[in-house]
Amino acid sequence: MGFKDRVPLNQIKSWMVLCLGLNLNQQSDMFNYLEVLLRSLAKILFVLVLVALVGFTLVVNEDKITEPVVIENVVSVEEETVTADRSLVEFVDKGSMKASWYGPGFHGRKTANGEIYDQMSFTAAHKSLKFGTLLKITNQKNNKSVVIRINDRGPYIHGRDLDLSKAAALELGMVRKGVARFKVEEIKIAGLDNQLMN
Repeated sequence: MGFKDRVPLNQIKSWMVLCLGLNLNQQSDMFNYLEVLLRSLAKILFVLVLVALVGFTLVVNEDKITEPVVIENVVSVEEETVTADRSLVEFVDKGSMKASWYGPGFHGRKTANGEIYDQMSFTAAHKSLKFGTLLKITNQKNNKSVVIRINDRGPYIHGRDLDLSKAAALELGMVRKGVARFKVEEIKIAGLDNQLMN
């Protein structure tokens, strides 16, 4: 549907005669000019919309580097081997514990040790273990393990020993189930245990 079909020709002609004082030949020329102008504007608008939607990339022709680039101070992973003194870390078997998880309702609130609870950090609540105690929690059904730090008190539901953060529960694969029994080992690091406690 062209411009002529949308706007009655008589209206355009009468407008040109009244406003511009044009005769019939001039009206026809003016009408053709307007139609060409509107089509050109429509094309330009279409191109601008495409550029705005797709965006454009200015390609800069950079000079190609023909000489090799020397990078200094590159350290290979093979050159640097880290060895841990295993005598500094001790795993103390705490048996199995029944654990649940908590998160959304407590996220951003203060824990029992005074820090702000972050449901996506690897922490847990226990009724009596010292704050800062590190525990290795293992789900023996899927062999997934996490290391958590005690920073809160709880759980307050009978029969449960630990309340894990949401992050720990996700990593152990127990979010959907909600409650599970885990193997628990306390991690003791020589010289660090007293520094972790609040």
